[in-house]
Amino acid sequence: MASKNVVLVHGGFVDGSGWEGVYNELQKDGYTVSIVQNPTLSLQGDSDATKRIIDAQGEPVVLVGHSYGGAVITEAGNDPNVAALVYIAAFVPDKGESVNTLIEGFPKDGPQPPILPPQDGFLFLDREKFHDSFAADVDAESAAFMADSQVPWGVDALAGTISEAA
Repeated sequence: MASKNVVLVHGGFVDGSGWEGVYNELQKDGYTVSIVQNPTLSLQGDSDATKRIIDAQGEPVVLVGHSYGGAVITEAGNDPNVAALVYIAAFVPDKGESVNTLIEGFPKDGPQPPILPPQDGFLFLDREKFHDSFAADVDAESAAFMADSQVPWGVDALAGTISEAA
């Protein structure tokens, strides 16, 4: 790997605690791991939060994003302390694109994520459908906890466009 420093960036509806298993495995393998707690209010705000964590490392980092975190690392990844980008089931928008422009192309006749209508500018997933649609790989008890501890995802974050893709 290009660096022994790894910075993990989460997606929408959750916080950085979802990276705990990855964190533990990387730590066991000798990596220094930091997790960004991006507020998911705006792409720019999340990129800024990520850059603060990158800068705190003092050495080059491997920047890892999942889901919406892919858009965040695409925006933040131009930082000179970023040695590599890793996308894990993530959005990879290009310059001028946003998560919204990417999801516009999804088939409308296929399965749809159980996103509830926006409430005061924020999105949530339907709690009853959370496990099957969002956390099918975890046990029911963990999925219930995740559903009940969802982080509101700001509609503005999805609309944030990439200024210069890393």
